[in-house]
Amino acid sequence: MQQTYEALKNDPTIQQGLAFIEEDDEQTLAEQVAMTEIPAPPFKEAERAAYVQQKFSEYGLEAVRRDKEGNVIGAYKGVGDGPVIVLSAHLDTVFPEGTDTKVRRERDRLCAPGIFDDTRGLAEMLSIIRALHRTNVKTSGTIQFVASVGEEGIGDLRGVKAFFADSPNVDAFISIDGTGVGHIVYEGTGSCRYKITYSATGGHSYGDFGLPSAIHAAGRAVAAIADCRPPTEPKTTFTIGEIAGGTAVNAIASSASFHLDVRSTSPQALEQLESTFLKACKQAAEQENRHWQKHDVTVDIKRVGDRPAGRQDKEATIVQAVVQASKELGIAPTLKGAASTDSNIPIHLGIPAVTVGRGGNGGGTHTLGEWFEPVHAYLSPQRTFLAAIALVGVDQVSRPLLA
Repeated sequence: MQQTYEALKNDPTIQQGLAFIEEDDEQTLAEQVAMTEIPAPPFKEAERAAYVQQKFSEYGLEAVRRDKEGNVIGAYKGVGDGPVIVLSAHLDTVFPEGTDTKVRRERDRLCAPGIFDDTRGLAEMLSIIRALHRTNVKTSGTIQFVASVGEEGIGDLRGVKAFFADSPNVDAFISIDGTGVGHIVYEGTGSCRYKITYSATGGHSYGDFGLPSAIHAAGRAVAAIADCRPPTEPKTTFTIGEIAGGTAVNAIASSASFHLDVRSTSPQALEQLESTFLKACKQAAEQENRHWQKHDVTVDIKRVGDRPAGRQDKEATIVQAVVQASKELGIAPTLKGAASTDSNIPIHLGIPAVTVGRGGNGGGTHTLGEWFEPVHAYLSPQRTFLAAIALVGVDQVSRPLLA
């Protein structure tokens, strides 16, 4: 691997590409600001997608299109039969429709909802495309660029799920999405999310006493879930993040519901805990009915989120390729293990994948006070550019690292 990077860094074309990305820093920042000011709330990414699609075409990608899910896709085609890798960043933000995304400057910071996550990733992707075409790098394999929809929250990774359902011939995947230019996520934290709803006849707290309560049934389920102790390795977690129900202090509740979130890096641990909790939810309705000797309470279990888990060896070629590319540029790589990102899907499918940190400094992610400082921000697109071409190979310069 070291020989591959030495060959690439000594090649005049690759040197020009790296230099171009640094020189392109102001243009990258300008596009980051422009895209931030195009709102992209969950399930409403179309306007921003149109902007990115136009840029994909303008900067020379081939087969530019928007798929049925809303992902924007384009290809930088190789001159040989080398591997196919994907570089991706997500279009959507967590902020609801109507949020003011006008960028304002506060000293050295640019501030606006979504300025960092993941608009910075999109801007870096566009800079890499410009660098490839400016220098006309002859890659052996093809680099697919994907601006994905639905990464955040209730989007449930719908964009990458749809992409991989239609794109079986992908050899590796890199997502640009995270804090810290040296951060490398190489495992996928899986999650299952449910809305559990209990229903009953309900009635007056005094006059109808003896009827089962939807809230009491929900309480039994919450208590049973709270008493569970999941394994610490692999890390497995759960929480009941929202609960609602009832109509008045003096009423037997006819309805109660809560949202359950279960996470793990192990598909097996996730499945086991999920099964335990769903059984407890069903038993809670049975216990409430049995307590009052009625058959009144029912439970409805609705899955509202499903992000598959996946594990990958930290010595995998794609992980070490990004580690080495970082070192070549003076970036200290930090292996972060697992997180919930677009890379969950390919890792779960057995396709090598990592999520890399964006450039610059940023904070306040997912808050109205989100901010970005463009400090050496070009280092991230340089790192991703270098890792990508190392993985797909460059004609007459280096063989693909991906076998």
